[in-house]
Amino acid sequence: MAPKAEKKPAEKKPASEKATEEKKAVAEKTPAEKKPKAEKRLPKEGASAGDKKKKKRTKKSVETYKIYIFKVLKQVHPDIGISSKAMGIMNSFINDIFEKLAQEASKLARYNKKPTITSREIQTSVRLVLPGELAKHAVSEGTKAVPSYKFLSRTAETLVFLASCFLPSLPPPAAAEGKEAALDTVGDLAKDGEG
Repeated sequence: MAPKAEKKPAEKKPASEKATEEKKAVAEKTPAEKKPKAEKRLPKEGASAGDKKKKKRTKKSVETYKIYIFKVLKQVHPDIGISSKAMGIMNSFINDIFEKLAQEASKLARYNKKPTITSREIQTSVRLVLPGELAKHAVSEGTKAVPSYKFLSRTAETLVFLASCFLPSLPPPAAAEGKEAALDTVGDLAKDGEG
């Protein structure tokens, strides 16, 4: 450690000298030492008058299972509601199960050296991840759902093909958009058939 410097006792000044020193200190402060007032900001170059209004921010959409959970709840117990905390817990639960099933299906596809996760990998992952009776019910519900999805998918592809053949003035939709557009058309046709 370095040696400490010796402290000298402070010299006492008469009261009249203290007052004059304080006045000098106040006099030494000039307006230049004060902080300048905030200046008005000028608009950036190229900015138009329309930019003055604040743009409305759109919220980033977050996909959840909340509406589907609510629909199932109303099917099972029409008179019972659910709190937002409970809904959040259910949503997290479904996301967690989805992640586990997808991870297991991915492993199965990798083990079998296949690049695609099919309904077979999903079914096997359900049997591996979910316990006992729950797995059996899930497999039966999935087995019922897959044929209707395949039917809608084929119908959508057929409608897109037919539309591009018979309506040459319309440009054929892109592959990904085509299925969605055709599925919307299938839904509209089904509604027209009911009415």
